Amino acid sequence: MGLAKTEMFTDQQNEISLFAKVFGHPARVAILQHLFKINSCVCGDLVNEIGLAQPTISQHLKELKHLGLIKGNVEGTSVCYCIHKENWTTMKNIMSDFLNQDLIEKQNCC
Repeated sequence: MGLAKTEMFTDQQNEISLFAKVFGHPARVAILQHLFKINSCVCGDLVNEIGLAQPTISQHLKELKHLGLIKGNVEGTSVCYCIHKENWTTMKNIMSDFLNQDLIEKQNCC
């Protein structure tokens, strides 16, 4: 497999790509939906809620946390996760700008 050559692209293009990747797996979408639904931190019931094995859930949480869409706090022997609202808002603004490009009045080429 070749290199991604991400350095060829702008920071914004790379960021949009990472945001798109996080939504590229239904488990991550389900985790985000659950966190929004409960509107609080969750410490351990994601395995029961999502229905995947703990290591799989942990990998998806790691991806979401790496991108900054969720944050985790250690409470006792577990980590509690919730939506990182400031980063979520930033991501929404970036993605909205990207997805709304078609709304800018331009000459139609076809």
